[in-house]
Amino acid sequence: GGLPKVDLHDHLDGGLRPTTLLALADRHPLPADTPEGIETWFHQGSAGSLERYLDAFEHTVAVMQDEAAIERVAFEAAEDLAADGVVYAELRFAPMLLTQHGLDAGSVLRAAARGLAAAEETHGIVTGLIATAMRQRDDARHVVEAAAGVPSVVAFDLAGPEVGFPADLHAEACRLAVEAGLGITIHAGEADGPDSIRRALASCGAQRIGHGVRVIEDCVVRDGAIVDLGPVASVVHERRIPLEVCPTSNLHTMHIEPDEHPVGLLHRAGFVVTISPDNRLMSGTSMSQEFRLLVEDHGFTVDDLATVTRQSIDAAFAPAATRDALWRAAAPAYRSAGASI
Repeated sequence: GGLPKVDLHDHLDGGLRPTTLLALADRHPLPADTPEGIETWFHQGSAGSLERYLDAFEHTVAVMQDEAAIERVAFEAAEDLAADGVVYAELRFAPMLLTQHGLDAGSVLRAAARGLAAAEETHGIVTGLIATAMRQRDDARHVVEAAAGVPSVVAFDLAGPEVGFPADLHAEACRLAVEAGLGITIHAGEADGPDSIRRALASCGAQRIGHGVRVIEDCVVRDGAIVDLGPVASVVHERRIPLEVCPTSNLHTMHIEPDEHPVGLLHRAGFVVTISPDNRLMSGTSMSQEFRLLVEDHGFTVDDLATVTRQSIDAAFAPAATRDALWRAAAPAYRSAGASI
């Protein structure tokens, strides 16, 4: 429970506190009027469809259309993560979705940055912002241009419907992001198969893959272990591309049981697995709960959790000095919990 954790894949608009959603709703009609009702409605464990999942985001995005609201949501996200033992977090969201009431993308990103900075000051957590472009829209270049002007933004991300909107459509925006000094992480291998991961790497220079779990479809599994790798899996494995695995979220969108998730197989085969909660409100989860799932359903030991945390720090879009300091600070807790690191 008290182990230091590193969260690399966490959507700001997927992690609001139910009480905050109610407080910010003002004139926006919500599907429930108590924190408990909100929590139940938003929990997408039995959503059964991506449509319902996306419907949930309509509500969170609707209440995040002014700077004060964005700043508050960012502050509280980092505060909640710090309370859960998270020492470093990269929080992502699509700024263009928050411009419906006249804000521009730069103001949106700066508001989130102010909220995170205040939480760093108060709670000692270290944070970074990831600016997301939606793959079904054509404003990815605009997102990169806005992100390049906000020092707290560490990376550029593509999210949204994976099927029908390949990463290649945004290769130019990704190239501009690299030129601006931003890291590149791309959602791939969640709703679509290994070829989507191949495109994210080949066309966009993705340094990390958001989810990436369907790389298992390019692996040969025998007797509970990966015994051979296809071409895409080989590239991911050999180049040590970090996979931002969000187990609970995948259970909801892929309709699988906890023990059917490929996270254990991938980890034991030496893929670079990092663990994150994705959407804490929609998936009713936290970093602690993700760790619990790994231990209870996949037999992860303290050593395995230490490896995941170390890999997450190494994969962070943060300066080397920050990464070194994070690991120096986190390692003793893992050692005293019995890890041989």
